[in-house]
Amino acid sequence: MKPFYVRELSVYPVGARRIRLLAIAVLASLVANFETTIATILPLLMKDLGMSLTVYGQIAAVSVLVGGLSAGFGGILSDRWGRVTILVPTLTVTAACNFLLATVDSVGGLFAVRCLMLFIEGAGITITASLVRDFSPRMGRAQAFAFWTWGPVGASFLASALAGLTLPLFGDRWQSQAIIMGVVSLVLCAIIIWQVAEPSAALRAQVLEAESAVSTEEKIDPGRLRELFRHPHLWAHVLGNTGWQVLYWTFAIFGQTILTSTFKMQTAAANGVVALGIVLNALAVIAVGRVSDRLRLRKPFTAVGTVLTIATLGYFIALIGGDVSPAHVTLVYALLFLFLGVAYVPWMANFSEDAEDVDSRLQGAALGLWGMVVRVMVVALLVVSPLVVAAGGWGAWLLVALAGQVVFLLSMAAYKGRWRTSRAASPEVAA
Repeated sequence: MKPFYVRELSVYPVGARRIRLLAIAVLASLVANFETTIATILPLLMKDLGMSLTVYGQIAAVSVLVGGLSAGFGGILSDRWGRVTILVPTLTVTAACNFLLATVDSVGGLFAVRCLMLFIEGAGITITASLVRDFSPRMGRAQAFAFWTWGPVGASFLASALAGLTLPLFGDRWQSQAIIMGVVSLVLCAIIIWQVAEPSAALRAQVLEAESAVSTEEKIDPGRLRELFRHPHLWAHVLGNTGWQVLYWTFAIFGQTILTSTFKMQTAAANGVVALGIVLNALAVIAVGRVSDRLRLRKPFTAVGTVLTIATLGYFIALIGGDVSPAHVTLVYALLFLFLGVAYVPWMANFSEDAEDVDSRLQGAALGLWGMVVRVMVVALLVVSPLVVAAGGWGAWLLVALAGQVVFLLSMAAYKGRWRTSRAASPEVAA
């Protein structure tokens, strides 16, 4: 028996209906990221609880690790029980946890609530990626994942906008934002519950080249997880991209800190630089995703974007300690985010397709494994990076991130897929 909110499709949706269901999956990605956002209230929360940044870093590290374990198990269970069966409860319960967050009055209470929220959220984000894959044939896979990456970006902008508009109305009380995020998240969850659906296990097990390629409905086995571990090129994807993520998460967590402490920028100016980088990244992933789908190529875009990232990051590191104008730093930082976008989305489509070719029944498990490994890396980053920075400055840590980019570039040798276009490739692109 399926829960009441599960609508399982026995016929693969086409045209506008598929696009609508894909949009709901992208909305779920935004909600999953939005309802655990804490950056907008962190300064007020730390002051109210008398909590140091070091203590918060420890809380963040443990809660992210918990989320990583959840991501792995959530992906596996979504392959067996269905995406929506798990997605809807995780989104709804995490949204409700924001009301619990508003009652926190101690560091221990914050630790317990954040671990609970991240444990639930980890599975949700993994499943949204799987659902996006289910509704994106390979002809439009990269562009669909590009929109999926807007989830974290959109969540950050939504949380910041709400905080900017409403904090003054509630006397700068951080509890007001927790309640508002809970209410907004539950409203968006209601929309998702009303509209969400998923292909049956038999449909999503087929390799999707185009909408018309999906036609059969029959009983299948759920697949065996150990099949994924037998293929070195999938491990190359997971471990290589984890190296790539070191730079991304360094900027996501410490971007403003690097700019203010290393280049003596004012906090407002640093936030402006970071915002510009995010906008360029968001535009890049859509544009590159569309071209990648049109040419039916993944690896060349990933390789070029990574090479440009390595070169630009090397130059950025060389600027540290010099007399550099803010405009110069802004340009280099923005280019870094632009090139990161060029590399990321084609890689994600490549990984999804390579895992699909191994066993299309295990797409959720493959994405869950990747999400778990990345979150373990983030924990290590939160613990190790402050020590490296204390010993050698941000330049030393960015060299570690540069090494991660090189590992990612080298790992591409093991990926499947073409380096050049095929005459048989269709010029049509499905969004």
